[in-house]
Amino acid sequence: MVLAYFSILKWHFFNSILCFGLLLVVYSAILYSKTRPKTIYLLDFACYKPDKAYLCTRKMFLDRLSGMECFTEQSLSFQKKVFARSGLGEKTYAPMSLLRIPPNPCFSEARKEAEEVMFGAIDEVFEKTGLKAKDIGILIVNCSMFNPAPSLSSMIVNHYKLANNILSYSLGGMGCSAGVISVDLAKRLLQVHPNSYALVVTLENVSLNWYGGNDRSMLVSNCLFRFGGAAIILSNHSFNRNRAKYQLIQTVRTNSGANDKSYNCVQQKEDDADERNIGIQLSKDIMAIASETLKTNITKLGPLVLPISEQLKFVANYVGRKILKRKIKPYIPDFKLAFEHFCIHAGGRGVQDEIEKNLELNEWHMEPSRMTLNRFGNTSSSSIWYELAYSEAKGRMKKGDRAWQIAFGSGFKCNSAVWRALKTIDPTKEKKNPWIDEIHEFPVKTCF
Repeated sequence: MVLAYFSILKWHFFNSILCFGLLLVVYSAILYSKTRPKTIYLLDFACYKPDKAYLCTRKMFLDRLSGMECFTEQSLSFQKKVFARSGLGEKTYAPMSLLRIPPNPCFSEARKEAEEVMFGAIDEVFEKTGLKAKDIGILIVNCSMFNPAPSLSSMIVNHYKLANNILSYSLGGMGCSAGVISVDLAKRLLQVHPNSYALVVTLENVSLNWYGGNDRSMLVSNCLFRFGGAAIILSNHSFNRNRAKYQLIQTVRTNSGANDKSYNCVQQKEDDADERNIGIQLSKDIMAIASETLKTNITKLGPLVLPISEQLKFVANYVGRKILKRKIKPYIPDFKLAFEHFCIHAGGRGVQDEIEKNLELNEWHMEPSRMTLNRFGNTSSSSIWYELAYSEAKGRMKKGDRAWQIAFGSGFKCNSAVWRALKTIDPTKEKKNPWIDEIHEFPVKTCF
């Protein structure tokens, strides 16, 4: 009798322990599912392609320069030389404010330009994804040089009648790398807002940033910046994996603004003329600063993406140089082992050449960036999206491929975003791709 009683107690005890253990496992699984980083998916993106009425050929650009009385002969000659070596081709776009004779780069024209780019790209990405405006819970817009009141994000909220509890942000003054900053911000917000869609809109405004003075350090931007923008939809919905194009793997941001040279190398300021013309001043040190900031960025990114063999080579080289004091060249990891595609900010030929040299890339890797500069010019923070669209239109993007977006901006900043393709992109189904109607014409030979 006593033995039977103790047997029953023993059975109940072990049963209780087993139940407690199962509850603990279930609780731990629930806790982990709630705290682990959410996977971020890119459903689709759209790059704004202006109407043919906005085409700006080389001759048109030079004619507009010559027709402006604000430039001296020396300034005209300088801009023509810069433009000839810029990497821009015959079919870039400019806003109507600069194409008119005489040009009229005023505030109202800048607002029209922003609306046309933003609404054009957003309409297209909604069409591509099948989403409606009411589905969007997070809105992030970045435009460095045009920050009206109400803000650009408010313009979008008003136009599309977005929900009154939407999380909306407008990022200004952050340069050509702000597109990656916007993606990084969206990623962080999506980590704490479950089952959400984030709309990222990235653009620059040319109308109010035309420089009409004669300071050479400010004239370069006239020759490079053009009309364009992009809209991207991100989500943390797990059921979107089967319909999404890409998964966000990493974002790495580097800001060297604590260094005075870096901080001052790209500045919006007034020139010394009596008219006090406002423009973007570029320092002669910008290439060296961009190179150093890139090295800092890839030092952080490398351990996250490179194979172990490359990491070991880098560590061995570092120990040899810094600890053993041997006179050996710094080892640059082979990032071609980590990525199949490179989307390098089309800021200008000098930026492209510097990155090609530093990362030891070949013409095929540089092609999306160089062709984007040729066809669309420097569209600031959106250029890396035209480059990703180029790789898609060429039929290069295969399931499992990794794409590295690298962007530079004032401050000085270098920011990276890494994506993995979740499907093979069929270019015949990319009807809204900005390259699709003319991709057979590329690549073109660029001569300087």
